[in-house]
Amino acid sequence: MLVLSRKQGEQICIGEGVTLTVVSVHGDRVRLGIQAPREVTVDRQEIRQRKIEEQSEWESQGHRLITEVA
Repeated sequence: MLVLSRKQGEQICIGEGVTLTVVSVHGDRVRLGIQAPREVTVDRQEIRQRKIEEQSEWESQGHRLITEVA
């Protein structure tokens, strides 16, 4: 894991088109601004985990997610 220190207003660039900005720091809370192309999914970890669990439950009930249109 790469660990970087940034101050309020400073940025981190990830790949092409993804920029994280430290918007504010208050105590142990950090607010981040994220700029990314529309095709890049950005989720908080707990939201991503919930989506994975819901998809797994959906599939265990015999459903399939269609990802391509013929």
